[in-house]
Amino acid sequence: MDERILAAGSAPAAELFEAHRPHLRAVAYRMLGSLAEAEDAVQDTWLRYDRTDTSQVENLGGWLTTVTGRLCLTQLRARAQRREESFESRTEAAGAGGGAEPPARIPDPLIARADAPDPEQEVLLADSVGLALMVVLESLSPAERVSFVLHDLFAVPFEEIAPLIEKTAPATRQLASRARRKVQGRAPAPDRDLARQRVAVDAFFAATRTGDLDALLAVLDPEVVLRADGGAGRERRPVVLRGARTVAGQAVMFHSLSPYARPALVNGAAGVVVIGAHGRAVSVMGFTVLDGVIVAIDVLSDPERLAALDLAAFAD
Repeated sequence: MDERILAAGSAPAAELFEAHRPHLRAVAYRMLGSLAEAEDAVQDTWLRYDRTDTSQVENLGGWLTTVTGRLCLTQLRARAQRREESFESRTEAAGAGGGAEPPARIPDPLIARADAPDPEQEVLLADSVGLALMVVLESLSPAERVSFVLHDLFAVPFEEIAPLIEKTAPATRQLASRARRKVQGRAPAPDRDLARQRVAVDAFFAATRTGDLDALLAVLDPEVVLRADGGAGRERRPVVLRGARTVAGQAVMFHSLSPYARPALVNGAAGVVVIGAHGRAVSVMGFTVLDGVIVAIDVLSDPERLAALDLAAFAD
């Protein structure tokens, strides 16, 4: 049990809240794409619960989910404002035209060994959404994300979501529908067979090791998208590549990484953690496999964010 929660209130109240904690953490992670921020949102939810008389609340789980959703919405709005200001300053400095768009950001991945998931991650991994979907969620407006996540992923009625985003229920339904179209168009549901996913990922690395371009193209969807988030800085800023031949053109990079790629579960799907010869994490790669071919590759190689991840299980 979280020691901060035990210290903040009585044991019975803390135990009651703790029963809802895994669900609230899952909601906050899907809302924010940040494990640390999700934990903070859950802790803030506890503080509000501890200070509120909930004796008349009929559905405590729903009440707590709403509180967490409101906290996440505030965080998303603040983040969107910072991101917009940062993007505007970058495009002005670069003289970019009005058609420019912010590059994709890779959210914090949920990582476990492919052969032995960490018990603490099992709750999140059990019904986790793929990394590609998490990337698309980053592109939604705060109201779209809250509406979609709460309704489509956690079955919260639109009537309960509407007051959070200060919209009517029909308007909230439209926001969720708009978000759903974006998600379906850019993050198709992957194969559910994990073994089939792993076959495609293994074939990808086998082709990069041998330099077999035909074999590489065979395992890539013609419209495959590669998103790479190297963090801040001119040399490492996020990039997006589209198309099988364009992605295959990066085979030289993958060739150098393949000897150090270790199988992993990344947001519940087949992926790899790349540990360099020096023993430090080089990247985390999540793959979306549909009908036996790779439709998306999401790469986190930001040194600062990788250092914050617990990858000790892959250091052997």
